Amino acid sequence: MKVYTLRHPHEMNQEDFPPLSIALGFFDGVHLGHQKVIGAALDYARENGVKSAVMTFDPHPSVVLSAKKSNVQYLSTLEQKIKKIEALGIDYVLVVRFTSAFASLEPQEFVDQYLIGLNAVHITAGFDYSYGKFGRGKMETLPFHARGKFTSTTVEKQTDDNEKISSTRIRELLSAGNTNKAAALLGSSYETEGLVVHGEKRGRKIGFPTANIETLNNLLIPSPGVYAVKLKVNDIWHDGICNVGYKPTFNDPDHAQLSVEVHLFEFDESIYGENVLVQWLDRIRSEKKFNGVDELIAQIEKDKQKAIAIHQR
Repeated sequence: MKVYTLRHPHEMNQEDFPPLSIALGFFDGVHLGHQKVIGAALDYARENGVKSAVMTFDPHPSVVLSAKKSNVQYLSTLEQKIKKIEALGIDYVLVVRFTSAFASLEPQEFVDQYLIGLNAVHITAGFDYSYGKFGRGKMETLPFHARGKFTSTTVEKQTDDNEKISSTRIRELLSAGNTNKAAALLGSSYETEGLVVHGEKRGRKIGFPTANIETLNNLLIPSPGVYAVKLKVNDIWHDGICNVGYKPTFNDPDHAQLSVEVHLFEFDESIYGENVLVQWLDRIRSEKKFNGVDELIAQIEKDKQKAIAIHQR
């Protein structure tokens, strides 16, 4: 798979690409709804003997378009997104840098420069996809703006339990700690990247050493609580349990910072400074304050046994 980053105004032209069937979207998380759109573009490519492509954008449009400083919590990094798209069998990924200059393109200009200009012969997008300045371009207007140069397919709303499958809904599920349902809509367990940093080392003192994870790239962290997780260190997955929260047993809640701490069951190595991947499996309980260290230790042991059972399942 070939990956191109396009900065506006780009210098590519039709001769730089074979005829392309392009799927359009931001595709955060590459969830089941996104996979339906990408799959439709791939099907057209295979049936018509052309190459398949996905056009995505970086950063999220709201970062550029919002009048307020927007802190988007992503479901996937750009690298994770590209890996997921590659796994679907796509030939090209076109990453368009979303800037204010790019956002100011009129719908026809976007189509001329980024679709016709990149040798698109077919476009696939979701029913609610919009393009061009102020999102004035819609899937209903795309045939007009195509100037007869390409055809298009609109993928209808994809639902689960009569609700739209969307990145927003998955964020809401994770923010409520529902990692199981989020995984069902993503098509795989939710994963976050992080860096192992020094913490307070309190876990080691009570017999449960933890890796303190600094989450990277504005990825969303599930709501405070205790989770069964896997941690990928140096390309090897390890079973563990994770506490997300403010450690109310020890800290003043008004001055506490959110922490992500992972205890691995059979692991005794120093991994400070390592980049790791946390795979969120199942929520065990919410965060709570305990009446002392002994009560906390007893609860952690119970949590650990529940996590072991989840891993065995």
